[in-house]
Amino acid sequence: MRTVTATRASRGFSDLLDAVEHGDTIAITRGGRVVAQIAPAVSTTGSALRAALAGVPTLDDDLEGDVAGATALLTTDESDPWHAG
Repeated sequence: MRTVTATRASRGFSDLLDAVEHGDTIAITRGGRVVAQIAPAVSTTGSALRAALAGVPTLDDDLEGDVAGATALLTTDESDPWHAG
């Protein structure tokens, strides 16, 4: 893990983001102690939700219908649903 001071981070933030985009984690220090870390964002997909819903116990017909409805909305498309492009 790369470590930089807060001053250096603020002056070279774009370069830090480039490094993080390529998989690096950056520790930011102030006064000689780590106060923050910048790490790559974890990509999430419908697969995790689908797996979580599969383990939900059936408590009543309404819940079962809700889970089935939510699962039906999930697709195998692993692209970012929030992307506006």
